[in-house]
Amino acid sequence: MKTIRKVVLLSSALMLLVLPTVTNAEENSNSPLHWGFKKGENGRQADAGRMFEVILEDHGAVYKGDENAKDLYLTFDNGYENGYTAKILDILKKEKVTAAFFITGHYLESAPELVDRMAKEGHIIGNHSWHHPDLTQISDEKIKQELEMVRAETERITGRKHMNYLRPPRGIFSERTMAIAKEAGYTHVFWSLAFVDWNTDQQKGAQYAYDKIMTQVHPGAVLLLHTVSKDNADALENVIRDLKKQGYSFKSLDELMLKKAGMKNPMLY
Repeated sequence: MKTIRKVVLLSSALMLLVLPTVTNAEENSNSPLHWGFKKGENGRQADAGRMFEVILEDHGAVYKGDENAKDLYLTFDNGYENGYTAKILDILKKEKVTAAFFITGHYLESAPELVDRMAKEGHIIGNHSWHHPDLTQISDEKIKQELEMVRAETERITGRKHMNYLRPPRGIFSERTMAIAKEAGYTHVFWSLAFVDWNTDQQKGAQYAYDKIMTQVHPGAVLLLHTVSKDNADALENVIRDLKKQGYSFKSLDELMLKKAGMKNPMLY
């Protein structure tokens, strides 16, 4: 009996050594995904495909709004300041349009006065991480640190406490990173309209930016523009005015989330 008991105990011990420990990373795949979609045209919505649609739905993320409503959601990525954000803010104020600005640690350190202005003028400030890393390549704890550093510094500058929206750096994400961000209180916001506008040494003029936006625009579009682009700053006023003439209305991400998920709190307060 003693021998049998020893064998059973030994077998149990070996099983404990062999069986994997279930972690959040194993429950949610960390295979890197690169955001992409079929562009909208002739008023038809962009389409990210079934796989992305399911993943976003599972994690409460968004990339476009209602196909039956001519609502637009204007968002900007702010990795660093290149001298055009003040002009963009002037246009938004003039046209009474609320936008979302996804900012990095570098932006917070180099342009705090613009971040404060964004908040004071009613714009949403979103999290774009502190160092702009590929989130799929860093630990759970590091992801949380990246996001918290941005939130805390935004609070210090603006006095506003909560931050609800995240745009993953470089458009790279995984189910693991989405789960970590969601647990931290963030909704991933992707986009359904974009073009190569971030190369500061390859700007092609305001008309180019205008055409790229107008040919892709569709009901429910989440527009992604980069504030480093002179073309965007120069084209923005005409874009907004002409889209309004076409019957489009510019809404905030808060309004999108209220419509899609009944979200109660604004991005910052």
